[in-house]
Amino acid sequence: MVVGIEKAVSATDSVVSSARKTPTVIPSDSVINLARGDPTMYQPYWRKMGDKCTVVIPGHDLMSYFSDPGNLCWFLMPELDDAIRTLHRVVGNAVVDDDRYVIVGTGSTQLFQAVLFALSSPHNPDTEPLSVIAAAPFYSSYPEETEFLRSGLYKWAGDAYSFDKDGAYVEVVTSPNNPDGTIREAVVNREGGKTIHDLAYYWPQYTPITGKADNDIMLFTFSKATGHAGSRIGWAIVKDKEVAAKMVKYIELSSIGVSKEAQLRAAKILQVIADDCANSGPEKEENFFEYGHRIMSERWEKLREVVKRNGVFSLPKYPRDLCNFKGKDTDSSPAFAWLKAKDGLNCDNLLREFKIVSRGGTNFGVGSDYTRISMLSLDEEFNLFLERLAAIKGTSNGNYL
Repeated sequence: MVVGIEKAVSATDSVVSSARKTPTVIPSDSVINLARGDPTMYQPYWRKMGDKCTVVIPGHDLMSYFSDPGNLCWFLMPELDDAIRTLHRVVGNAVVDDDRYVIVGTGSTQLFQAVLFALSSPHNPDTEPLSVIAAAPFYSSYPEETEFLRSGLYKWAGDAYSFDKDGAYVEVVTSPNNPDGTIREAVVNREGGKTIHDLAYYWPQYTPITGKADNDIMLFTFSKATGHAGSRIGWAIVKDKEVAAKMVKYIELSSIGVSKEAQLRAAKILQVIADDCANSGPEKEENFFEYGHRIMSERWEKLREVVKRNGVFSLPKYPRDLCNFKGKDTDSSPAFAWLKAKDGLNCDNLLREFKIVSRGGTNFGVGSDYTRISMLSLDEEFNLFLERLAAIKGTSNGNYL
């Protein structure tokens, strides 16, 4: 194992902090932490935008708990509500008609807990907790988030493919899926079941937009849509008023709303993106999604070439599809690489020997021969990752150099 690997997190945080001012230089012998989906890849784009997204807030402003007392989600800023609906209409990735409720949360993590509360209450004490399932490989945080509060309302029940229990359940459908980037639908589809659609990566830089998602409960997150993970903003689009009201109640009791400062920043950035996408003039520069898709496509092309040459790993293949947003066939360029080591090796451990920290497959409900690699890091980190990956060579006796 690599000595000092526990220092990777603090080292990476230092790198990210310095990147706000100057181009990053990463020591060639440093540990690269690609276990997290920290979307620092987008920093150059937003740096280029200058003051277009600047928000100035006077000291006397935003002092009340309430943002819009007449709205079901009374802590949702009207500016953010408008920007969310506008961007979804421009991109065409979700139905946001006026009869849909937009609920803002402190990231989609809080919204996930709010949905579980809404779908499992009121609870009959004579019945078992609501089963929460997802098809493997599933997002690694779902089990921990479900069990963290030790709630008697719901419990983690594992892989949807092997779920055979009678009674009510909730299936979480992540599409495109984290970690493997595949397009997903519900697996169980039984009476008494409900679904949560996590659509964090259903944006044009990651996947073709093939239609407007129109599910009962859809979760989105500012961090993966634009790269602004530090603002901690997520939103849900909900059809049922009662479910939406229960979600609002959960957020009211857990945090008494969501930061107005963060909401206004998100609203400004989302509106800037929507305006740029709507501008179709001949001198138009590439918009945010075009930029993101170009960078992601280039990274995936480089990674596939390295994997092809070294013969130690394999990657999933994704079909091309018509992207309604772009008006042409495009490739998928997922936010994570789902890397598989050949010969049944522990992929995560193998990479750690080369100072690459990833998130192993067992965290996602599958074997240790898989691991997840973030494709969203700074250019310097990503290029160093490719160099180290290219240096891993198999030998005839099964060892790796």
